[in-house]
Amino acid sequence: MEIKKVQDDGRSAITTIENIDTMSDTASTVPAGHTLQRNLKARHIQMIALGGTIGTGLFMASGKSISMGGPGGALVGYAIVGILVFCVMMSLGEMAAYIPVSGSFSHFATRFADPSLGFCVGWVYWANWAIGVAVELTGVAMIMEYWIDSVPTVVWSIICLVILLSINVFSVKGYGEIEYWFSLIKIITVIIFVIVGICVDTGAVGGNHIGVTNFHLEGGAFPFGFLGVFNVFLTAAFAFNGVEIVGITAGESMNPHKTVPAAVKQVFIRIVLFYILSILVIGLVIPYTDPNLLKGSSSVSVSPFTLVFEKAGASWAADVMNAIILITMISAGNSGVYSSSRTLLALSQDGYAPRFFMRVNRFGIPFWSVLATCSIGCLAFLTSLFSSGVVFNWLTTLTSVAGLITWVTISITHIRFRQGYISQGRLLSALPYVAPFYPFGDIFVIVIGTIVICGQGYKSFMAPIKAEDIVSSYIGLAFAVVLYVGHKVIVRPSFVKVADMDFDTGTIKQTVFDIREDEKFASDGLPIPWWKRVGKKALQIIA
Repeated sequence: MEIKKVQDDGRSAITTIENIDTMSDTASTVPAGHTLQRNLKARHIQMIALGGTIGTGLFMASGKSISMGGPGGALVGYAIVGILVFCVMMSLGEMAAYIPVSGSFSHFATRFADPSLGFCVGWVYWANWAIGVAVELTGVAMIMEYWIDSVPTVVWSIICLVILLSINVFSVKGYGEIEYWFSLIKIITVIIFVIVGICVDTGAVGGNHIGVTNFHLEGGAFPFGFLGVFNVFLTAAFAFNGVEIVGITAGESMNPHKTVPAAVKQVFIRIVLFYILSILVIGLVIPYTDPNLLKGSSSVSVSPFTLVFEKAGASWAADVMNAIILITMISAGNSGVYSSSRTLLALSQDGYAPRFFMRVNRFGIPFWSVLATCSIGCLAFLTSLFSSGVVFNWLTTLTSVAGLITWVTISITHIRFRQGYISQGRLLSALPYVAPFYPFGDIFVIVIGTIVICGQGYKSFMAPIKAEDIVSSYIGLAFAVVLYVGHKVIVRPSFVKVADMDFDTGTIKQTVFDIREDEKFASDGLPIPWWKRVGKKALQIIA
């Protein structure tokens, strides 16, 4: 048990973290040895929640959204998915701040909804990020091919895989520190891109005033109507994929009751600043009829970010942008190895995976879970057999659907969590963070998410119908259905009743005064000057 005391004008407050490492009945069977270490600081988690998810989805596949939906359709599609993501983060934040455990999605679903749902979402989420690692490795090969085409792409994939493995087998604090700086580079890049894009659009740079001309081309801002907006949903989901990683980091956070709510509260501003503005700039500067937009996901040389910089007249900026995209892919892959390995650890603790995945080395790392995740990265080696763009697009579809399934499951679990919590006579004021808009936010996620999951492959049913297209569109959904039904039929677990829900094991309990008050004090118990608190808050908003 960890106990932290904070002095407040003679008052004493004690924060207790009880039984954190024992998250389920099966957790007691963890092999003797080392455990996860709570070494992730607040700045690590906040930067990981934001920058760790900025990757190929935004830098390379965003142009595809403009091409498929038009400038207005892409903007509306990203906005709707952004609201959906914010609702998911609020729901997850409420549960993760109260019960900070690695691999939270699977554990929460098992604990508050249905063990079969926990089994399903755990493996779907693991596959989502494990394959996501392969997506980033494929992207790295594509970028290196832009500079050096004499070396087989498989070589670059192997080198990147070794780098990711090296980062993730040592202290989690080292992972957090590396991810912090990688994420900072990505954030600065997006900010510069938005500024340069606005300058290009207004004619301040490049000498050609564009304005809103591209919003008034043939067909207007919504040339493909509703279907155009719908087509953007899946690409947008891929771009946002990973924001829920804050729920994973809670299990290794020093102060999850503070860092998780803080990260959740800033998600909306960050979605608008980095995603919505980026799509707006691309739509303003590049016509949706530009064929290069559709090629951006398969060729770095025509990435929408690269195209905007070229329009600014900076020919050297394209190479710099490609180098930054290379860093973003390594960063996104790094987050993928981390989150999927922790999810596999949680699956093992709940009895859904072999027990040896529970083993943790002396650095506090689930070594075997990391190795299993990296082995899936070998899918990236397919780039040596097929076109890099073909593999990239196929994996994008698969991981996007898996992410949506995870978000829907989180919302279902949160509804059950809140129902059980209230029915047992507990007060919402005792929670470190209370998700607003309940239950409307969860209902919105479930309805929109289900519609997109089921309807995203509608084009595969249009003539000429090809079986491989249908399989590619619905392989993620089929995988989830097989997992859920198979577990339900074989194990036959019952749904968790509200009276049987456990709200005590692994929870954080705060006494005397509200947890937000201890933000005014340093770790030694001394008050933090007001000017330092204001400066810190300003940096958090900027970051």
